[in-house]
Amino acid sequence: LAPRSLALLLSAWRGFFRWWGAQGGIGHNPADGVRAPKAGKPLPKALSVDHAVALAEHRPDSGDARLAARDHAIVELLYGCGLRVAELIGLDLRASRSSAGWIDTSDTTAHVLGKGSKRRSVPVGRSALKALGAWTAVRDALAKPDEPALFVSRRGTRLGAGQLRSRLKQLAIAAGVPTHVHPHMLRHSFASHLLQSSGDLRAVQELLGHANVATTQVYTRLDFQHLAKVYDAAHPRAKKRSG
Repeated sequence: LAPRSLALLLSAWRGFFRWWGAQGGIGHNPADGVRAPKAGKPLPKALSVDHAVALAEHRPDSGDARLAARDHAIVELLYGCGLRVAELIGLDLRASRSSAGWIDTSDTTAHVLGKGSKRRSVPVGRSALKALGAWTAVRDALAKPDEPALFVSRRGTRLGAGQLRSRLKQLAIAAGVPTHVHPHMLRHSFASHLLQSSGDLRAVQELLGHANVATTQVYTRLDFQHLAKVYDAAHPRAKKRSG
């Protein structure tokens, strides 16, 4: 079993023996003090720049043009702003007192409600704004009357997280991306590519809405892996001698 599975199993045993001891069935808890192996911290999976751009630029050849415009805007915002799924589907068409989030096109800023009910603002790039404009131009033909959500489903109501994941998976396959793509992978790609280009860890932390910079530092490990691959492939002293 993996370390995380062992930790879960041990937790269940500790709870069982604690209950059994309270019932008078056992004198001590044999699971106390038994620790599972230390679980590794897997690195977040990010797309390469080429694959991320290919997905953002992909246009479906057939189907509902309104949904195609919606999906294009979604991909541009996920990759261009590093939004979480809940932050994106929580966006409203217009700002109001009850809005979890909205996009102000006048100052090209997305205002979202992140984890811990913390608000943050992130810039929206030109590509995302253009895609957003194309979507809002056709949105009313799909959305139900008085529906506040920016992104809606075929039924005209707020788009759900499951629908978003399924649609993004289909888009990635159609775009020829050779890996399973989920929405959070675009957030990882946003952070990784921005950090590789700027090297500004604090700025990336603010854009992602991380409370602790240690959470953001995982992307420096991704960047180091990329640099290590370049070194291994290109540096004369890194190449293994044949024979």
